[in-house]
Amino acid sequence: MHDDKVLHAPPADLDLFDTELPRLEDALTRRIDADPENVERGLAQLVLTVVELLRQLMERQALRRIDGGTLTDEEVERLGAAFLALDRRMTELREQFGLEAEDLNLDLGPLGRLL
Repeated sequence: MHDDKVLHAPPADLDLFDTELPRLEDALTRRIDADPENVERGLAQLVLTVVELLRQLMERQALRRIDGGTLTDEEVERLGAAFLALDRRMTELREQFGLEAEDLNLDLGPLGRLL
């Protein structure tokens, strides 16, 4: 067995690093936008998306309970008022951050749209 190691010349496609690395760095810089206004808007979009998802789940559960007859008229009334108030507040927050309702519906690729 021979312990000598032979060093080979770097592969010819190593030159790609000289051309592709700056392009990739530029792409990453464009994707990571540290502008405080954009960061705030993106965070608001994420939080409002989660709130909207939870709201829809809670609303479906409330409708199941209403259809099942497990809620009193007073509870149904309170739920309706709560969902109405939440809808108003969500509208205000979307407007404050310049978001449309469809901005909260994230594209999950092969899984489809979130909401």
